[in-house]
Amino acid sequence: MITQSYDSKNHNRVYQSLTKRWVKFWMHHAGMKGFGRIASLFVSWFAPPHKARVYLAYMNPRGFIEPSATIYHSKLRLGANVFIGDHVIIFEKKNGGPVELGDRVNIFRHTIIETAHGGSLTLEAEVSIHPRCQLNAHKAPIRIGRGTMIAPNCAFYPYDHGVAPDKPIRQQPIQSKGGITIGSEAWLGVGVIVLGGVRIGDGAVIGAGSVVTQDIPDGAIALGTPARVVKMRSDLV
Repeated sequence: MITQSYDSKNHNRVYQSLTKRWVKFWMHHAGMKGFGRIASLFVSWFAPPHKARVYLAYMNPRGFIEPSATIYHSKLRLGANVFIGDHVIIFEKKNGGPVELGDRVNIFRHTIIETAHGGSLTLEAEVSIHPRCQLNAHKAPIRIGRGTMIAPNCAFYPYDHGVAPDKPIRQQPIQSKGGITIGSEAWLGVGVIVLGGVRIGDGAVIGAGSVVTQDIPDGAIALGTPARVVKMRSDLV
């Protein structure tokens, strides 16, 4: 039994060593296009799943894009060490503006990013977008500041459809009250919806399930539908 236990531990050490070498080798070749995507697939065979793969993005300045991610955007610009997770979609519709992802941005699984009709998206360095978020930059820009954390199931819509009675909703032109700007080091809880013409300040916190329809000042804690400021973070000191 002692011999078997020793052999098992030795086998595990050899396996882990070979796995690390495999991942390191293929991460050297990983990238957004062509052979780089194939190399990422080879990496994924042995790397742990989901958030445990973020470290891969730090092994290569080109970052790590999951093989299952869909990149269909001619104006995508990536900073260093960006992580794009499983089944993320980055999509360019008609006249879509650029998508710019700063250094060390993390976008987790099943998030959808779209630009259309001149809208653009900018995520500054170290922004984290958690699973199943929707960022539709149509008509107006979305900008999220450095270090801001976006919880799962959040949605950003800087546009809406007209509601005139003379034609069906699906035929109405889209319109916008302006872009969405979120400051640095803010935190949006699960399921927050942010609409057009809104600025959320630096360090602000938005409670889960809130709908943001007006500006939220720096350092505020806001919640509700529509979101209202309930206190300032400075009051908690």
